[in-house]
Amino acid sequence: MGFNCGIVGLPNVGKSTLFNALTSTAQAQAANYPFCTIEPNVGRVAVPDRRLDAIAGHAKSAQIVPTFLEFVDIAGLVRGASKGEGLGNQFLANIREVDAIIHVLRCFESGDVTHVEGSVDPIRDADTVETELMLADLDSLERRANAAEKKLRGGDKESAAQLAVMKLALDSLRDGRPARAISLTDEQRSILRQMQLLTAKPVLYVCNVEEGSAATGNAQSRRVDERAAAEGTETVVISAAIEAEVAQLSEESEKQAFLADLGLEETGLARVIRAGYRLLDLITFFTAGPKEARAWTVRRGVRAPEAAGAIHTDFERGFIKAETIAYDDFLACGGEQGAKDSGRMRQEGKDYVVRDGDVMLFRFNV
Repeated sequence: MGFNCGIVGLPNVGKSTLFNALTSTAQAQAANYPFCTIEPNVGRVAVPDRRLDAIAGHAKSAQIVPTFLEFVDIAGLVRGASKGEGLGNQFLANIREVDAIIHVLRCFESGDVTHVEGSVDPIRDADTVETELMLADLDSLERRANAAEKKLRGGDKESAAQLAVMKLALDSLRDGRPARAISLTDEQRSILRQMQLLTAKPVLYVCNVEEGSAATGNAQSRRVDERAAAEGTETVVISAAIEAEVAQLSEESEKQAFLADLGLEETGLARVIRAGYRLLDLITFFTAGPKEARAWTVRRGVRAPEAAGAIHTDFERGFIKAETIAYDDFLACGGEQGAKDSGRMRQEGKDYVVRDGDVMLFRFNV
């Protein structure tokens, strides 16, 4: 089960620099000209989680295996992308395939790095990208709605429910609001997901600031904070330049000393990954034993058999029960045996909704 976030924005805002820092590779070429990223680059990065180290210590695990999140570096968008300008068609096709959007906004001045619009204004840039995505969704939905109306006249009952959601989305888009802003029932939301609308995807704003503002942000990033609050989403302030420097350091002690000198407790990378995790509404459960301690990613609200299936399809098919210990109990009791002896290990069945931090052992029979 993979989850991915597409890194998007106008050209020269720091997307590829951030991607390189996130993946600690040179897969994406960071250069001072538009469209330096021609093909989407995909990088898998470990999700930082101190709980995994603590669990491994109590379980005396020989190996630690974190859970991962995928980031996709997508070519820069320009005005007119919805009509095919620049690399518009490719951009829209690539972004349609991701689960969530990491929208990088330039919040720093620099005479050395040109801006495609000629000046720095993150709100204008956010509006430019959002407008192109809405125009693309409008074009797609209008064509689909016409087809659904024809099916409905032909007696297709499913088309009625689809058409109702399409009309809600069209009204929102025509009013200048993205599809994710619509209030829907669970059933309607399921229908909307099937449409793969660009503006239905959750968005995280990443403010790329100058090095001196990495710890506190600046006036431009605070404008983005206000926008995000109004939309019910989050912002993360980073300095892509700092992240690139940190990625070049091999020793953890060197990284921590470098960050401390800048007034930072952790990398922007770690904050972006965790925010992306929240954006996708994901949780982590753990398995632990002498061989390895491992973190696993599932959607919030999944039941025990589906979580077992994240490990192996046989586990889900032959699910019997899940021996479950809450993370705090696992630590307080000194591990699995202590939790058993203290009565903190629970036997959970097929209807159990997995909680973030659960340490689980699945019993199954195929």
